[in-house]
Order: sequence, then structure tokens, then C-alpha cells
Amino acid sequence: MLIDSHCHLDRFQKKGTLDSILLRAQEAGVERIVTIGTNRADWNTYAELASVQPERISYTVGLHPTDIEEDWQDQLQMLEPAFSNDPAPVAVGEIGLDHFHLPKSPEQVEEIKKRQIEVFGRQLELARKLDVPVVVHSRNSFYECLKVIDQSGFEWKRVVFHCFADGPEEMELLNNRGARGSFTGIITYKNAEAIREAATFQGLDTIMVETDAPYLAPVPMRGKQNEPAYLRHTAAFCAELFGLDLDTFAAIATRNTKQFLAID
Repeated sequence: MLIDSHCHLDRFQKKGTLDSILLRAQEAGVERIVTIGTNRADWNTYAELASVQPERISYTVGLHPTDIEEDWQDQLQMLEPAFSNDPAPVAVGEIGLDHFHLPKSPEQVEEIKKRQIEVFGRQLELARKLDVPVVVHSRNSFYECLKVIDQSGFEWKRVVFHCFADGPEEMELLNNRGARGSFTGIITYKNAEAIREAATFQGLDTIMVETDAPYLAPVPMRGKQNEPAYLRHTAAFCAELFGLDLDTFAAIATRNTKQFLAID
């Protein structure tokens, strides 16, 4: 059995396909799905989904760096009350920095980067106060993310860099601090040797796998809309990478995810 540690179920709900997506996931052996918050538009949706199927769906709440709008301070004020829900979110996320989706104007770029850092830091403070882990989004901003977390004093062992897409050198910096990476279908791509090296460098003790669905479908589904059922392909690839059978790898990744997110 597997846990998809990072996906976005609201995309399927909006299309009216969520029931079939969840059924296929169950048939593929994905026992639990962690659906990830990006802004207040999906926080309530995920709380409702988790309340209906608490044994199958967990969720997080967080303000994604590309979702920071003029009302960002109001949105941040809504985060802490969300942890009074039953069931409560399992983490703050996804939060972090994104230096890929930036405007062309240098002045705008600097303002956006400054605001992303402030929002990231504020959410790290909240996670420390609530004693929950964080799910980090880092795109073209790995070293900047390290700096923000280092300066925040947040406990590194409670940090996962989701969709890890850097190499073994960056993974070493994470692991030396006590953090970990989680791997998507990108690890199955032909040109992703550095990511595979990062995964083997990290090792099995902390490895987690995810789909980031509906994005980043693994081989042999690449080019299609991704979904939690496809996690099986990523897990099978990782199992072979580590010289294990699928059941053994799945048990390890599931154990790691449950421990990190305190999921029963």
C-alpha cells in the first residue's frame, strides 16, 4: 500500500472526476492521499473532503508563493483557525519561494521576491507555534529557501522539499540539516539522472513519494493528466532504483510519510 504524499484533489473535484480518481487510486493500492493547500480557495474544500473520508484523505493548508495576492495578510490570519478543524491539517504547506514564475520588470521581481520571503517566514513561524511540519515549494530558489529556513530557526527535521528536482549536492545540504526530499514522476524521466542520484544519496530512511497530481505524470504515463493511481509507477521505479521489490519499497515510503506527517 502507498501514500500519495502530495497532490491537488481540488483540480479533479472541479472537473467532476474526483470519485473515479479516488476509486482508481484505491484499486492501484494508494491507501491514503495527502491533498495540499495553496490558498484559501481550497482549504475549506480539503477540510470537507477529509471529514467525509478521514481514513483516506489528509490535507494541509498553506499559501503558495505564486498565490500571494493583495489580500495575503488576511489569508495568513485564516491559517491558524484551520487547525481547529476535525480532522486538522497535517502540515503547513505548500509554502516557499518560486523564482521561475516572475515578471520581466526588475522592480516587480524584487518586490515579489521580498513578499515571498515575508510570507514564507510568517508561515514557518506559525508551523513552529502549532508544532507541525512544513511542505516546501522551491523552484529556482533552493539556496534562498535554505537561507529563509535557517534564519527562521524552524526545526529542520520537520521540513520536506516536495517535488525534489535538484541534485545530490543540494540533497546533502538538506540531509545535513535533518530535512528530506520527496520525489515525483520526474525521477522516472530520461534526463533526471541528477534527481535519481539525489534520491539514492538521501537513502531509504526518509524517502517519500508523491504525484503532485494533476501534474508531472511518471513514465509510462508521461504526457497524460497525472493522478494518484499513477504513484504506483513512480514507486515501482524507485523500488528498482534501490534494488527492492515494490511491496518492500512501498512499506518503507509509507512508514516514512506516516511518521513525518503523524498520520495513523
